[in-house]
Amino acid sequence: MWKDRVRNSIPNLFTFGNLYCGFLAIVMAAKGDFQNATLLIVIAMMLDSLDGRLARMLGVAGDFGKELDSLADIVTFGVAPAMMAYYTYFYEFGEIGLLISALFPLFGAFRLARFNLSATNVASAYFSGVPITAAGGILAVVTLFSGRMNDLMVPLVFTGLAFLMVSRVKIPSFKDIPVPRHTFVITFTLLYVTYVMIARNNEWSTFWFVAVPLYIAFLLFSFIKKKKQKQHSNG
Repeated sequence: MWKDRVRNSIPNLFTFGNLYCGFLAIVMAAKGDFQNATLLIVIAMMLDSLDGRLARMLGVAGDFGKELDSLADIVTFGVAPAMMAYYTYFYEFGEIGLLISALFPLFGAFRLARFNLSATNVASAYFSGVPITAAGGILAVVTLFSGRMNDLMVPLVFTGLAFLMVSRVKIPSFKDIPVPRHTFVITFTLLYVTYVMIARNNEWSTFWFVAVPLYIAFLLFSFIKKKKQKQHSNG
């Protein structure tokens, strides 16, 4: 019995980690520390990409985990990036800016509610609309580098992502990509090493130019590996 409880709790621990990172990101954004806020959101994105996979691998996917994941996503990828956008740009417009900033988590909540009503335990190849995870991550990164961009970049990206979340545009989910062995250990090791490097050297350029290509390479490797496995099984 206790083994079943442990197995059921493992994916939820990743979801709680996502939520905890979201809370800390909000605190960092309120302090004006957008670098650490963005880092926390990126870490939460990685955690969020693993909890659902773990639940399916362990055979414990259910309504509780789905609802908990949605609540965590609203905080981490809805409220936290919106706070960053507010303190970076929309604060100049007073209460109107505050109301506009609130639209991002509201649209995200609508998208998650619609997704939960239509979702099944079977992994789909496509999302309907941009997932709040991707939208929040993109907004956070754009906000972080807003000082080096045109002043209109933040409101344009904010508005575009908000409407794309509630759109019916088909977005590849990549949920059917198999996770290679030892991925979880390697992921957390890289996260820890990256955080230590940033904390000591404050070299954010190193983080973005290393972490992002590595993550893309991981997705490409997994996709190619899956295609080869299919070709081998068909042959």
